[in-house]
Amino acid sequence: MPISLPDLESAIRAAIPVTHLEIIDQSSGCGENYAIVVVSEAFAGKTTLARHRFINELLKNEIAQMHAFSQKTLTPKQWEDQLAKGSA
Repeated sequence: MPISLPDLESAIRAAIPVTHLEIIDQSSGCGENYAIVVVSEAFAGKTTLARHRFINELLKNEIAQMHAFSQKTLTPKQWEDQLAKGSA
């Protein structure tokens, strides 16, 4: 069963305070390949691995139904720095 973008968004927003969230369905609408960018203060002080493990655990049921899933997790400061560099 395909995962919907609103389901992913709801799960993420219910778990952590989100400053910015992008969810891209890279599967042309079939819901089997998503890329996300999550910006949250909840990631402050955590390694990239810890952030990814957190998101993987949060979305484990949804990810289990996907073919592919990628994520980028940033603090608000890291996001601002990327925007300033033009690489967001």
